[in-house]
Amino acid sequence: MNMKFYKTEIPDVVIIKPNVFNDERGYFFETFREKELNNFLGYNVNFCQDNESKSNFGVLRGLHYQVPPYAQSKLVRVIKGKVLDVAVDIRRESLTFGKHVAVELSEENKSQLFIPKGFAHGFVVLSETAIFCYKVDSYYNKQSDRGIAYNDPNLKINWKIKNSDIKVSDKDSALPLLNTDN
Repeated sequence: MNMKFYKTEIPDVVIIKPNVFNDERGYFFETFREKELNNFLGYNVNFCQDNESKSNFGVLRGLHYQVPPYAQSKLVRVIKGKVLDVAVDIRRESLTFGKHVAVELSEENKSQLFIPKGFAHGFVVLSETAIFCYKVDSYYNKQSDRGIAYNDPNLKINWKIKNSDIKVSDKDSALPLLNTDN
């Protein structure tokens, strides 16, 4: 195996650690191996789009998701810098509904996070800048685009930086709280 897979506190969210080969020239590693991921998950994920963003310290993007039939699974990683990556379970039938997983992803640890459908996703930049990339298994669809307020008090997310340092878009600052009413 070229990658190691670790279930998080929410078992459907998975940390992936690649086998990195370092020498005097630099490093090499495989960033994705479909068969290994699908074997670990026990179902097939077929990625169709790659995305990349560059953000400065304190930029928080999220918490975003798409509703069916355009719901997305994501495989995320950092090429440069460091972020705190967060996945919030929004599956109403789940025992972990409203809970979240927070993982530091960086150019040093080269870890990745697999986030299945049914989760809101966001990240905040902890370094001076960060280049963040991710694969998705459904194309972006504006009509199914949704989000949850990053500072929803019921989620209790510790973003690891001061609130005064957080920078969000106008769109993200207007996102609603997670509706926990049945």
